[in-house]
Amino acid sequence: MSIEFLPVGERGPAGTLAAAAGRFSRRRLLRTAGGGAGMLGLACVLRDERLLAADATADDRVRHPLAPRPPHFEAKARAVIWLFLNGGPSQVDTWDYKPELARRDGTELEGFDKNTGFFTDQVGPLMKSPFQFAQHGESGTWVSEIFPHQARHVDRMAFIYSCFTQTNNHSPALFQINTGMSRMGFPCVGSWVTYGLGSENQNLPAFVVMYDTLGRGLPKGHAQNWGAGFLPSVYQGTALNAQGPPINNLYRPAEMTDASQRAQLDLVKQLNAEHLQQHPAEAELAARIESFELAYRMQAAAPEVLDLSREPAHVLARYGVEDPKCGHFARQVLTARRLVEAGVRFVQIYSGGMENERSWDGHTNIKENHSGFALETDQPIAALLSDLQARGLFDSTLVICNGEFGRLPIVQKGGSGRDHNPHAFTTWLAGGGVKGGVHYGATDEIGHKAVERRVSINDLHATILHLLGIDHERLTYRYNGRDFRLTDVAGTVIRDILA
Repeated sequence: MSIEFLPVGERGPAGTLAAAAGRFSRRRLLRTAGGGAGMLGLACVLRDERLLAADATADDRVRHPLAPRPPHFEAKARAVIWLFLNGGPSQVDTWDYKPELARRDGTELEGFDKNTGFFTDQVGPLMKSPFQFAQHGESGTWVSEIFPHQARHVDRMAFIYSCFTQTNNHSPALFQINTGMSRMGFPCVGSWVTYGLGSENQNLPAFVVMYDTLGRGLPKGHAQNWGAGFLPSVYQGTALNAQGPPINNLYRPAEMTDASQRAQLDLVKQLNAEHLQQHPAEAELAARIESFELAYRMQAAAPEVLDLSREPAHVLARYGVEDPKCGHFARQVLTARRLVEAGVRFVQIYSGGMENERSWDGHTNIKENHSGFALETDQPIAALLSDLQARGLFDSTLVICNGEFGRLPIVQKGGSGRDHNPHAFTTWLAGGGVKGGVHYGATDEIGHKAVERRVSINDLHATILHLLGIDHERLTYRYNGRDFRLTDVAGTVIRDILA
């Protein structure tokens, strides 16, 4: 007698084995035959194809989106401070010394593609750097004269001279270096990190952003540079205000007591929780519940962390907090150290505002532009590295410094500035598992293109995640039927810079 296998729930003609209450449906047979070994095999297949229902870990991430989670492997760093020089600093005027550029000053660059930069009708000859360079540290790192304070720390830094990107325009370049994609709508690095690891301090945001406080505007693309994209909104960056209170509504209204506010939040939480119970997969609702609770907890924790008056006078002086030339950036960098010390996972600080002379976008006069912004940032950045070391935070905090692209070695006609260059820029990293005094990759003899051990944005992101204990190929999020990741389908960890 043959056995008829039917889909679950279907019945065969009377008299067949399948007609007996569906006892020999496919799933029933797998569950009962061989002591259930067949069902175990099916479960493995479904797991590999990601067709099983959400597991406990994923379900817990919905209920507690910022709860700390273990990394994929042992992490070197537990936090990140990203110092972003908005506008595109010139590699050949900062860290990438090119004596050949000086020798060929004023000559035409043969075969140059005028579409490389943004202003195709303003292509001039090669222009030497207006700054003097000198070697520093045991590593013999060449440093521009505009960074006298950072020059003392080069043996703690790893320099990647061969970074490149895919676009010569600010907005898409900012999106690419922040999200891995040159178009809007994707999660940024800080969002991916907090999605993967959660937060060590449930009373503060996991991801904090600070931008220009001198009225020079936001970077191009604005808040999308620290947005969560298709990830739940709880993972987006919390931007501190440039003026006034650092966070809106940080202090409860005078007429409201703690008890009345708590009762109000409990009612909202109860109503939202009842709805979430009926719709357990609504990650955005869980994120909203968490945002209310986080805001309440922040009212107690954030004022203390953001209060720089608690710092000793010698620390304030080291950063230059009272110096009118760099005080605004110094306060942000010192705040970043206090946030990381308090358990914040990811902090990003933007130096410079919207564009052109309001940022590191030196189109008209590279000497004036870069001298000014270096004066704002050099001392605070150097103080941060010293302070992290003194407080035992250097080895667990990854510090990153770069812009969205570099600048061309030629002069932009009509001035003494440089146009955008997507083919080459420099990134330095320090702390958090990075090997100090390392020089990785190289540009050509005039600093035009990365030619040796080229590093893409995907490679840079893969390395950042690796230092945090995250396998960039395993950190994924399913959206619109596809598993997305920060590095898309590329990315190689730069192991030569790892300690």
